[in-house]
Amino acid sequence: MSDRTGIFAGDDPFEIARQWLAEAEASEPNDPNAIALSTVDGDGLPNARMVLLKEIEEAAFVFYTNYGSAKAQEIDGAGKAAFVMHWKSLRRQIRVRGIVTREEGPAADAYFASRSLKSRLGAWASQQSRPLSSRAALMAEVAKVTAKHGPAPARPPFWGGYRLVPVEIEFWADGAFRLHDRFVWRRKTPAEAWQIQRLNP
Repeated sequence: MSDRTGIFAGDDPFEIARQWLAEAEASEPNDPNAIALSTVDGDGLPNARMVLLKEIEEAAFVFYTNYGSAKAQEIDGAGKAAFVMHWKSLRRQIRVRGIVTREEGPAADAYFASRSLKSRLGAWASQQSRPLSSRAALMAEVAKVTAKHGPAPARPPFWGGYRLVPVEIEFWADGAFRLHDRFVWRRKTPAEAWQIQRLNP
């Protein structure tokens, strides 16, 4: 594409995404790696929530959660998800749709170990998305798991990562007169080559 230059230039959409995220880390005041993750339940009803993206790999986007959570159950049921990253400071966004698989191996163990102790104990204590009688009940559970697991808790078997391998990535940047620049990378399966198109604003 002759006009895919500047911030849109490059042959690797994951590298472009990493560059945009790096810029956002220097300018966005809070959680530059926040994504609005969308899933659907068994009835096809959409759900969305904010999640922190933890890594942009060579060919996937990775985040972590409790496998008992609503988002995890919906992901496991559909095997697909979508997200958008939006940076007000840069006036840019990235939209991603694709196929999702679990990350339950050494990478998940290493990431869990890198989290603060309070976050690790909180992961053990929380039955994410399930009803909770009170804040006091949650804190009592934190005290219980602290006594049980001590200062070096291992990753819970119900907590781990998800790897989203995209079939569509769209890069969007604000333009004058609301004439935004949009380029979408598409492929039918992760094994195929990307097709790139400029879209109308």
